[in-house]
Amino acid sequence: MKFGVAIVPHDLKETAVSARLTEDLGFDYIGIPDSQSLWRELYLSLSVVANATSKVRIGPTVTNALTRHPAVAASAIATLNEISGGRAFLGIGSGDSAILNLGLRPARLAEMKEYIEALRAILSGQSYDYKGRSIHVQWSENPVPIVMAAEGPKTLAMAGGIADAVIIHSGLTTDVLADTIARIREGERAAGRPEGSAEVWAFAKCNIADRREDAIDEIKMALVASGHHAFRFTLEGKNVPEELRESVMALQGEYVASEHEQLGETRNAALSDELGLTDFLADRFAVVGTPEECLEKTRTIRDAGVDNLLILATSSDSDNIIRRFGEEVIARL
Repeated sequence: MKFGVAIVPHDLKETAVSARLTEDLGFDYIGIPDSQSLWRELYLSLSVVANATSKVRIGPTVTNALTRHPAVAASAIATLNEISGGRAFLGIGSGDSAILNLGLRPARLAEMKEYIEALRAILSGQSYDYKGRSIHVQWSENPVPIVMAAEGPKTLAMAGGIADAVIIHSGLTTDVLADTIARIREGERAAGRPEGSAEVWAFAKCNIADRREDAIDEIKMALVASGHHAFRFTLEGKNVPEELRESVMALQGEYVASEHEQLGETRNAALSDELGLTDFLADRFAVVGTPEECLEKTRTIRDAGVDNLLILATSSDSDNIIRRFGEEVIARL
């Protein structure tokens, strides 16, 4: 199994330091989330990462199909691929904080499919009829791997049929991982692709401390963000215990998009305890706790058949998470 880090670009000098540390510790991927209203610009941040590293693969984790026209996204990722020496990948999702902070709704499956088809074509130098208009990026000739984020059953199946890799955010427990990967494989078969055509990338909120309670307490806002994103629209096929369904649905109405992933005593951070969801969300969406606990959870993820574990290191000292995960988890595996 390979490993990656998603770095939130709060400060680009710090982002460069974190990127160098990530590469030095043996991680394979670095991703930057796309949320223009909350953090620094995606592709400028990725350029900083490209210049600070020489080996890791880099890309959005993830951008969306609404705020960036496919020709704009294709030109941007092709440029990043050029300046990084062919290390770019393109992560795409239906939209979360980037679109919610603009008052938009997430993209529908059909929109996602058309968007990805358009990207593949124009990254290869072809024209594509996108929403009734011909688009192109004339100078691009080298496609990059397209990685699709997915949670629900239909989205997972579609991703298995069209993506080079799937970032799964449906959960990290053994039973949920088995169900998730099975749906990706079903999508591959339906599209006539060989099994394993789409790599499986697991996305995990991460924090490491000497006491599990301390590790969880600092990232409650991130756990709530995962619950809000993964369980939106419907709970059908998402393996939510019956006794928690009401609380999970309440979370959807209470979540504050303008505080997305923000540290401190925010409304989002308080929601997990108020709704009785803290332990469930930590177990479902995080690699969190002592080094031993994080090592054991990582083994569970690896043994389920995941190809790449992408951690989001978000705390008052995110470099400490990156360092401890590299030295106390990756090194021991």
